[in-house]
Amino acid sequence: MSETGKQEQQPRETFLYRFAIGQDSHRFVSATETTSTVKPATEKATGKVTGKATGSDRVLMLGGVEIPGAPALEGNSDADVILHALTNAISGITCVNILGAPADKICLEKGITDSRVYLQAALAELGDRQLVHVSISVEAQRPRLSAHIPRIRASIADLLGLEPSDIGLTATSGEGLTSCGRGEGIAVFCAVTAYGP
Repeated sequence: MSETGKQEQQPRETFLYRFAIGQDSHRFVSATETTSTVKPATEKATGKVTGKATGSDRVLMLGGVEIPGAPALEGNSDADVILHALTNAISGITCVNILGAPADKICLEKGITDSRVYLQAALAELGDRQLVHVSISVEAQRPRLSAHIPRIRASIADLLGLEPSDIGLTATSGEGLTSCGRGEGIAVFCAVTAYGP
């Protein structure tokens, strides 16, 4: 505090903790949509896509992990709603939006549908800042995610260069109170903490 009682502004080179949140949601592919236009993100990060990616042979990707036997989500990309929320949260740290026009260019113009590529684009904007903790909350009436949480945490930790112990992941059914709680899709909130200049 200064003598006037006002908080003094810290110099820009001071290292600070920064906190940001991100969210995303996708609806499940309709059972009537049967023509796939996207390869699963587990194949290659350069899979081609034309238009909106739908279809019965799509797979559900969450945090870079394929969830077997679960309905897939709609999207131009692989619709990995966890990685999208995480990408948005990192954009909250950097103030550089990746999802939206930049991601559309990557997806629709370059044909890259793997959401890990969008995440890497967001991470590249961090500069000297380091992520130190991630907390993710998933709302989904289906599928049940308890058995998949360890794999998803490990996948996200690997993508971020962190330890699984740095990744918090919880899931709630939503109790039918929202569209995702009624099983129409999946919603994700993500909070990230970063340290640096």
